[in-house]
Amino acid sequence: MTSLPPQPLSPLDGRYRAAVGDLGEHLSEAGLNRARVHVEVEWLIAQTDRGFFGTSPLTDAEKQALRAIVTEFGQADIDELARFEATTRHDVKAVEYYVRGRLEELGLSHLAELTHLACTSEDINNLSYALTVRDAVAQVWLPKYRAVIAKLIGLAHEHRDAAMLSRTHGQPATPTTMGKELAVFAHRLERILRQIEATEYLGKFSGATGTFSAHVVAAPDVDWPTVSREFVEALGLTWNPLTTQIESHDWQAELYGRIAHANRVLHNLATDIWTYISLGYFRQIPAAGATGSSTMPHKVNPIRFENAEANLELSSAVLDSLAATLVTSRLQRDLTDSSSQRNIGVGFGHSVLALDNILRGLGEIDLDRDLLLADLDANWEVLGEAIQTVIRAEVAAGDSTIADPYALLKELTRGKRIGAAELAEFVQGLEITDAAKQRLLALTPATYVGLADELVDRLDPAAAE
Repeated sequence: MTSLPPQPLSPLDGRYRAAVGDLGEHLSEAGLNRARVHVEVEWLIAQTDRGFFGTSPLTDAEKQALRAIVTEFGQADIDELARFEATTRHDVKAVEYYVRGRLEELGLSHLAELTHLACTSEDINNLSYALTVRDAVAQVWLPKYRAVIAKLIGLAHEHRDAAMLSRTHGQPATPTTMGKELAVFAHRLERILRQIEATEYLGKFSGATGTFSAHVVAAPDVDWPTVSREFVEALGLTWNPLTTQIESHDWQAELYGRIAHANRVLHNLATDIWTYISLGYFRQIPAAGATGSSTMPHKVNPIRFENAEANLELSSAVLDSLAATLVTSRLQRDLTDSSSQRNIGVGFGHSVLALDNILRGLGEIDLDRDLLLADLDANWEVLGEAIQTVIRAEVAAGDSTIADPYALLKELTRGKRIGAAELAEFVQGLEITDAAKQRLLALTPATYVGLADELVDRLDPAAAE
């Protein structure tokens, strides 16, 4: 047997690459290295802007040329960094040598010793991870997540009046509407959205043990904490003033916990939609040429939602592990975080893939309103709650002397199927006011939905934008 040529080990880089490829712009090794170059370049510019160590501010043209190293970063640069790392066996040191080489090409070799000056590798890495994760969330994950919420909001409004039988504990229960049930998921996801949007992306820039020790020795008259804060904030991050060698990663644990929470709500959505499809409430729209089963030609399997379930579980497992691991560092530094953070893209990749499947799946289903009504009409016993509640209200108002209304309705309905005629006869014989009787006699399972329709308006329209 001949050996296969090199193949992607993860399906995210194989069959699912088209769905998750945009994450590679940020959370790949190349994306991380570009961010490292960005931080190193901006630190060079920041030092010269302040005239550190006898330097003069760079011209606008020189700054533009330096920043072009980042904006034009491509495959040749990726390959060059790989060659450096093959020698250094250290990824950040490879970036330093790469930047030094660019300075020489630009005629700025006199600035070479400012490259990585007073920095520990983690000064560069923590800022780079914060930048890449922030951009991956903002530019890839959140747009997919918002699209799912927007789709749910649209379906909630479309089906707001579509009465259906609830199934608490899997049993017939007080009716609701499909729109209101979808609105519940949209509302839950909206709340998590606001939490994720409020994430603080923290950064530190304070040297080998977070003490500015080398900085103070090199330039004792500089207000280094202020320089650090201004530099971190100029990158669009939130400054963390108290750290060890590493930024403590608490913001990452918070973010990944929220993404995992969102994953689990989405998992609940996927299983509920799967169940509604199983009940026939939703019909699936067959895709031309698609095969549902290798042996049963009639089948249209709910694969979008099943695929989403699996990927949401994988994403949450990775993100949960990252959140648990990253908040611990032995004393002032260990490298467990370095290995762990290389898998951030895996956690986000499975979540993005799931979001893509859910969005596609929600666009491939059609509500069978006739079946919903037929199901309701077969379960008139669900009006027992309404009847016993009205009786209790009548008793409380002094308009009835019926004892234990709940037991009365339990005897009539529990574990039984009764129809409209039986309930009407029962209501007619009750000792309640005529007005109460008329309200109950006018009630059907399809109209016993309370404020379900109006509750859909509680959704936040801005969440879909």
